[in-house]
Amino acid sequence: MIPGVLTVAGSDSGGGAGIQADLKTMLALGVHGMSVITAVTAQNSLGVQGAWELPVDAVRAQYRSVVDDIGVQAIKTGMLASAELVEAVAELIGGTDAPTVVDPVGVSKHGDSLLAASALDSVRTKLLPVATVATPNLDEVAQLTGVHVESEDDLRRAAAAVLAYGPRWVVVKGGHLSGDAVDLLTDGSEEHWLRAPRHDNRHTHGTGCTLASAIASQLAKGQPVPEAVAAAKEYVTGAIAAGFALGGGIGPVDHGWALRGCEP
Repeated sequence: MIPGVLTVAGSDSGGGAGIQADLKTMLALGVHGMSVITAVTAQNSLGVQGAWELPVDAVRAQYRSVVDDIGVQAIKTGMLASAELVEAVAELIGGTDAPTVVDPVGVSKHGDSLLAASALDSVRTKLLPVATVATPNLDEVAQLTGVHVESEDDLRRAAAAVLAYGPRWVVVKGGHLSGDAVDLLTDGSEEHWLRAPRHDNRHTHGTGCTLASAIASQLAKGQPVPEAVAAAKEYVTGAIAAGFALGGGIGPVDHGWALRGCEP
């Protein structure tokens, strides 16, 4: 039986991030991807030109439709836009017996806001406590906790600040630091430092969505969290290396690189 993974996130019309990136990642990693669309964006390589969140009832109906009939082996959340959506999704996840990867999406690759300021407290108090793994980048860590990471030494402090809100594990993504691309995975007692060479490629749209979906895919296949995150990091590193130009701005990572036998 092919494991099923449910992504609860926004649609990216340009195909590089959001629901589209999630489903491509799941296909590449051998799981069945399913979706709950929380928002529709008008988006391309240059940025986000518009965003429209779906009604809470529509999000809840999509979720129940999938979970009640098909079931899920893992869940991934992305863009949730408003406090109402965050709280509704957190309640749904809390009633579902499946590991959940929370990507606390705050801003797009281009700096466009994808989360209302009024929703931050709901992310902290409702969504993070139901997360098996939270995957904030450095901007999202600062947004959620006030901790600003300037060097690798700050990653532990950032991780502790996120863990204080209740996720079982956190991956603090240090991709915005100089040097190697280093992430810290910890549950507060054990640490895993994940390093990869930094590829000289500006086409990195969708990296956060892709990493979170890859972790969820590996969890659905039964891997423990440290192994799932390490495998996801390897997949994303290859996708970044193979990223390609699309349009006039920042192109996407290549979700299909491994299917073509490419080397990371």
